[in-house]
Amino acid sequence: MDTRPVRVVLVDDHEMVLEGLKAMLARFTGRIRVVGQAGSAEEAQTVVAALDPDVVLCDVRLRSSSGLDLCRRLTERDPARRVLLLSVYDDEQYLYQALRAGAAGYLLKRVNGEELAKFLERVHAGETVVDPAMAGRVASAAARLHSGEFWPGARMGLSQRESEVLGLIVAGLSNRAIAGRLVIGDETVKSHARAIYRKLGVSDRAGAVASALREGMFR
Repeated sequence: MDTRPVRVVLVDDHEMVLEGLKAMLARFTGRIRVVGQAGSAEEAQTVVAALDPDVVLCDVRLRSSSGLDLCRRLTERDPARRVLLLSVYDDEQYLYQALRAGAAGYLLKRVNGEELAKFLERVHAGETVVDPAMAGRVASAAARLHSGEFWPGARMGLSQRESEVLGLIVAGLSNRAIAGRLVIGDETVKSHARAIYRKLGVSDRAGAVASALREGMFR
């Protein structure tokens, strides 16, 4: 039985988060050893190639790139590479995208130190892990998908909330009206809209509406 600590590289574009993760994992030095860190996707590729860690623990969102894209590049280069994604997004669609990108797991940032150490060990052992807070909803979503019941735009990678926002865009509501209808902030609506544009491959509202109608998302 291999009793060596799991060698981990941390990837996050916020120094405070990196330091917090290192401090959190420092309590488990006999089990987990942080061997390197990176603040960008480009730096991460260099660090991972040089250190060959057991697990790469990476934020889903990076300032100049995407943790999902980094995960995809790392696993395409080395299919055995174990990448565990860490996120604030409690959203099944981010999880599905992570798994499609080759991730070995998806955890929410509210995970505590003991849980994180255990998940890193499980990923190193070959398991695919999902944050317990999401596991039940993922199973339910899988059942709905199997029965053909799912929200419009799911097959395009839209989350349920993004689908709701897109439906209101198609209906002609302004950002402020959408915010009022969904009881969320204007900036949150704009963030959802940007994600919708990115996922649909368009640049503005008109393009999003055209794509939604062309794909028959809302009838």
